[in-house]
Amino acid sequence: MKIFDVIVVGAGTSGMMAAIAAAESGSKTLLLEKNKRLGKKLLMTGGGRCNVTNNRPTEDIIAHIPGNGKFLYSAFSQFDNYDIMNFFESNGTHLKEEDHGRMFPVSDRSKTIVDTLYKKIEELDVTLYTEAKVEKILRKENQIIGVQLAHEKIYAPCVILTTGGRTYPSTGSTGDGYKLAKRLGHTISTLYPTESPLISEETFINKNELQGLSLQDVCLSVLNTKEKIVVSHQMDLLFTHFGLSGPAALRCSSFVNQELRKNNSQPVTLSLDVFPEISLSDCKKKVENKLEDEPNKTVKNALKNLIPERLLTFYLNKLALADIAAKQVTEKQVEEFSSLLKGFRMSVVKTLPIEKSFVTGGGISLKEVNPKTMESKLVSGLFFAGELLDINGYTGGYNITAAFVTGHTAGKHAAEIAEYTYLPIDEE
Repeated sequence: MKIFDVIVVGAGTSGMMAAIAAAESGSKTLLLEKNKRLGKKLLMTGGGRCNVTNNRPTEDIIAHIPGNGKFLYSAFSQFDNYDIMNFFESNGTHLKEEDHGRMFPVSDRSKTIVDTLYKKIEELDVTLYTEAKVEKILRKENQIIGVQLAHEKIYAPCVILTTGGRTYPSTGSTGDGYKLAKRLGHTISTLYPTESPLISEETFINKNELQGLSLQDVCLSVLNTKEKIVVSHQMDLLFTHFGLSGPAALRCSSFVNQELRKNNSQPVTLSLDVFPEISLSDCKKKVENKLEDEPNKTVKNALKNLIPERLLTFYLNKLALADIAAKQVTEKQVEEFSSLLKGFRMSVVKTLPIEKSFVTGGGISLKEVNPKTMESKLVSGLFFAGELLDINGYTGGYNITAAFVTGHTAGKHAAEIAEYTYLPIDEE
């Protein structure tokens, strides 16, 4: 009979950190992974470079986790992004800071991060089983007693579920953890894609008029049915053959999905501002000055270099202004054009599906999880961490930070509880 103190199910970001924290606290720890290798999804993050965390104060990090980030305050008070940085630095993996506080390994390879975690797991004598799929969590009345694999039962008073969400199923994120948790009585909030490209059926998208056009530092806003702004993000944006991608679109995606859910999948309106730093009246002056400087040129030539040429042509064609002389443009036309620059409206019908998105929204209901320990409020000895929880952040190292923080918190507290928990092995 195999008996451990703590069993961690899933060797991704949160699972590896949970196993390390449990073993550091003195627990005899088993880490189970259904893939052949560890950290398969972590290897893909940050374009294969692994944006491991973000160098910002706790308040800022939590503000960048719009999906229930406040739940993390207690966990952050025990282990935060600076502790993540210290963990890697003290284990010989040096990090560097890039734009917006994003932290990467100096090697620019996510494999360095996975290798560091794996080396620490080995150092701490964590038992590791790969190609080990958990069929069932075992319990006796209201106490966890272990897990059932295909051909054996393994016992422990504490089990930490860290099986990931449902994005990138090829990495093993196929939603197993939700099923296991549901069988134990947990509620799963509706799963939806976040950090996902946006799909539009606008004619200009279908005709590929702006496909491949990249815009820097523009503001994209999601509007509700009353035309009020739900959220705005000032970042880069990319037009694609199916709609919109790039950081601004990805950050708006969870809000798009929430609006779609609220309004029976009615298309959601977005507004694009290419000059977010100036007011509409200043934008108008800018246009007027350019037209006055080149009165005999066509509007298209007079406004050259105002914005990228393809977008300029697109906007001018919408207003039938491209080929008239600059001096013939009326005040009303200047106003209409400036309004396009400050608030071009377009509709999106959905995002890419969850399997092709970066992050899963929704998950295990946080009402049923203790924020100090990550232990289930329904079943003693059951813990959760990582993307399985109903927590989601923006790209930029925030989701990985949440995974490391919840993983460490769950591992540490599972080890403490395992120390004094009696294990009644003859399960129901």
